[in-house]
Amino acid sequence: MDFLTSMTPAGGVAAAMLVALIAYALLGGADYGAGVWDLLARGPRAEAQRELIAHAIGPVWEANHVWLIVVVVLLFTSFPEAFTVVMTTLHVPLSLMLIGVVLRGSAFTFRSYDATELARRRWNRVFSIPSVVTPVLLGAVIGAIATGEPGRVAEAGGPVPLFSTWLRPFPIAVGLFALNIFAYVAAVYLTLETDDPALRDDFRRKALISAATLGAVAWAVHLLAKDSAPLVYEGLDRASWGAPLRYATGAMAVAAIVALALRWFAMARLAAAAQVALILWGAAAAQYPYLVPPHLDLTRGAAPAIVHKLMLIALGLGSLILVPSLVYLFRVFKGHTFRAGRRDEDESVRPTPA
Repeated sequence: MDFLTSMTPAGGVAAAMLVALIAYALLGGADYGAGVWDLLARGPRAEAQRELIAHAIGPVWEANHVWLIVVVVLLFTSFPEAFTVVMTTLHVPLSLMLIGVVLRGSAFTFRSYDATELARRRWNRVFSIPSVVTPVLLGAVIGAIATGEPGRVAEAGGPVPLFSTWLRPFPIAVGLFALNIFAYVAAVYLTLETDDPALRDDFRRKALISAATLGAVAWAVHLLAKDSAPLVYEGLDRASWGAPLRYATGAMAVAAIVALALRWFAMARLAAAAQVALILWGAAAAQYPYLVPPHLDLTRGAAPAIVHKLMLIALGLGSLILVPSLVYLFRVFKGHTFRAGRRDEDESVRPTPA
């Protein structure tokens, strides 16, 4: 791919932003998706499902936001003009998204310590509803950038519209796509968070349903992109790597569904994570080298090259602390999910007694 063969310091920072965005989708996105299933929990095991969700995301949800912070800091420091355009032309969805992040985080804490059942239910709604709205806003921002409308508005000058840059069919479709991805990943992950067969089957069924709806929403996004985001559409449709990437993404989707059907939950988690990573990687590669189409790329409005080099050095040094700390955090609080996955796979191949 072009962005791999022509890497510059600016390209390196952009690649780091993409990696951080993928990490946020796979980790923080799963927290949002868990909130979706918390809101939709029904039936005799609804309360057990909510307790499982709270237990699963409680130790790690704050740490997962570090990846979004990395993206924002890198954009602000290394590509200040792109940062300015995004933050001004899309300030409404970004502000609402920030409110949603704060609301769901505080509500999650308050519901854990409130003494009355009625108050806990109210805090539960405050947690769940932003968990649905915030991913839609995040996807709408990404979709709006892909259309090029924020860049054109900034280039033209004049008053910044409040809604027309993002309240369009394509950004909203991308928002629903993001919501579906997060719910899908969360359901797959939650199958490994419990030893209760009934709860596992609940989230296995949710994962299969969301996998099917994800395909439908993805097709709608693809069709809308032809007219609304031609840069991304043509990049995926005409580039030499476009078809192999689509086939690889489809293969991971099929692998995840088959693994869920066979109850190979650890394998399903790997396949679902790879599927999401490939989707984001492909979208970024299709838009390369633009950060904000149709004018702002990795060179126009970027910080001096020395800033990019210093940022890469800072990222390298910081990762020496950040990565081991996160690995240790997940090993302590999520190690059981990996042991459960190995145990399930061992049992699936164990001969059945005669």
